[in-house]
Amino acid sequence: MPQRFALMIAPADAADARDDFSESFTPIDVTAPALSVGELSTQRGDGVFESIGVIDGHPNEVEAHVQRLAHSARLCDLPAPNLEQWRQAVAAAAAHAPQGESVIKLILSRGVEHGPTPTAWATASTAPDYSAVRHDGVRVVTLDRGYDLGAGERAPWLLLGAKTLSYAVNMAALREARRRGADDAVFITRDGYVLEAPTASLIIRSGDEFLTTAPSAGILHGTTQLSVFEHLESRGLRTGYATLSATDLVKADAAWLVSSIRLAVAITAVDGAPLASDPDFTAELNTFLLSPR
Repeated sequence: MPQRFALMIAPADAADARDDFSESFTPIDVTAPALSVGELSTQRGDGVFESIGVIDGHPNEVEAHVQRLAHSARLCDLPAPNLEQWRQAVAAAAAHAPQGESVIKLILSRGVEHGPTPTAWATASTAPDYSAVRHDGVRVVTLDRGYDLGAGERAPWLLLGAKTLSYAVNMAALREARRRGADDAVFITRDGYVLEAPTASLIIRSGDEFLTTAPSAGILHGTTQLSVFEHLESRGLRTGYATLSATDLVKADAAWLVSSIRLAVAITAVDGAPLASDPDFTAELNTFLLSPR
C-alpha cells in the first residue's frame, strides 16, 4: 500500500511577509473526508495544480513549480499564491515523503461555491514505478488537438498554458492512444504542428540540436524540459524552441517525452512507424533527473 501524507493550507495573501507559515498548515487523515460537497475543484475542475518529483525526501525543481503554480493561478484569475507559503508547504510535505521516488502534489482551487476564499492542499505519496518504461520507451500516436497553432494567443480564455485541474481531455487522449495500440499520445494542431503529450513535454533531436515546441503555442512550459535543456547546455549541446511540424517528429533522429514523475522516456514509434532511440543517452538523462536539483 503506497504511503500517503496530506495537509490543508490556509492560503495567505501574496503580500504576507511572515517568516513562518507553519500555523497555516493542518495535517489531515488521508482516509477521511476533507472537502465540502460545494468544492469547485471537484464540481468543475476549477483550480490549478503542480506535481513535484521527490527523490529520497528531496523535492526537485521546487522554485520552477511554485512559480508555474502562480502563473497558472494568474491565467485562471485565482488569488495570487504566497510563494513562500507554498515553498514551506512543499518542505512540510517532503518531510513525510516515502523514501525512494515519491510525488508531492500542490492544489489550489477556487474554493467552495459562493465561498469567500480558495481551498488549498498538498499531498505526498509513493510514485508509480516507471523503471520499465524508462528503459523500454513508449509508442505514441498523434492526436488532433482541435485548434490551430495560434489559438493560445488568440483565445487566452482557453487557458492553454495553465496547468488546471480540468484533465478530462488529457485522460481521454491517453485512453484513445491505448485503443490504437500505443502507450501515449502527442497532440497535433489542426494545421499540422506538434504541441505536447497529455502529461509530458516533447523534446526531439534533429542533427546536433535538441528542440521543443515554444510555449507561445499554448502549451505548458515544462519544468523537466527546462532542467533537461540546462543539463544539455552544460554539456555544450545546442537546445532551442521552435515551431515543429508533425513531419519534424517522424523524421527526428530521436525523441523523448519528459515529465516530473515519469522523467525521460524515449519515443520508439510514431503512428506505428518505428523511430530511432538512444538507450544510453536516455539512461544518462534519467540519471541526471534522479539527482537532487
